[in-house]
Amino acid sequence: MERVVLGKPDVVQMLVTALLAGEHALLEDVPGVGKTLAAKALAHSINGSFSRLQFTPDLLPSDITGSVIYRSDQHEFEFTRGPIFANVVLADEINRAPPRTQSALLEAMSEGSVSIDGVTHELPKPFIVVATQNPFEFEGTYLLPESQLDRFLLRTSIGYPDRVIERQVFKSHRMGEPVDTLQPVVSTDGILGAQSEVRNVKVDDSLVEYLLDLVEATRDHDGFQVGVSTRGALSFYRGCQAHAITDGRDFVTPDDIKALAIPVLSHRVLPDGIFQGASRDTVESQMTELLQQIPVPV
Repeated sequence: MERVVLGKPDVVQMLVTALLAGEHALLEDVPGVGKTLAAKALAHSINGSFSRLQFTPDLLPSDITGSVIYRSDQHEFEFTRGPIFANVVLADEINRAPPRTQSALLEAMSEGSVSIDGVTHELPKPFIVVATQNPFEFEGTYLLPESQLDRFLLRTSIGYPDRVIERQVFKSHRMGEPVDTLQPVVSTDGILGAQSEVRNVKVDDSLVEYLLDLVEATRDHDGFQVGVSTRGALSFYRGCQAHAITDGRDFVTPDDIKALAIPVLSHRVLPDGIFQGASRDTVESQMTELLQQIPVPV
């Protein structure tokens, strides 16, 4: 992935962490910095199917999940699968669609299946949604519901590249899209095996207490109306296990917890007195202060 997502190893590691944890990732940034490229690179690297959903104000839930149509030649109803049926689904500019359409993703993201006319259809495995959203202040954007934000393991940004990296981007795109030349380095079955191994990563009791201290601090913080939920705490725990694997370890260290604390927890709290979507910098600053106040086990 780093062959095409140039100069952003942290972003690549976060996406792989979300994949190994069996959860989803939210990339929040200005347009044109490589969010779509990163999702495509992930799909190519695992030899998985890829689909892209462009969210717009007129997008319908059936445009995501698919629909049942009547085949007059066969005199029966047939289910037509929507773009959600892929290993890697890019939900592009997810906050440009109204909440009713965004909610169509909830069952898929939490259950790995969709229900159409009372029939449950399983999604392919592994399954990850890589959603992108523009900053809340941009025109034509909606706030994501808190319940949907909680389904994303982490939220991160790609950011602008520095001058040297951007010069390399020019060179690499002279002959077309570099991501199209990526060869898979692991199969989807290999990813499923790795996801199973994540649960075997050892977490010392002292680190469990450290993780819970951070979670409880968000609930007691005067600046937050709502702290991290139990589901969020479990995602944090699983994410730390996956992050350890990306570093080649079968045990979690305090560095894993500190590396994921802000990306995993900051979008799960509701700051006091201001809109959640317009306060990312404020929340992450408060989370950084909390992280500095909680003693690290030695």
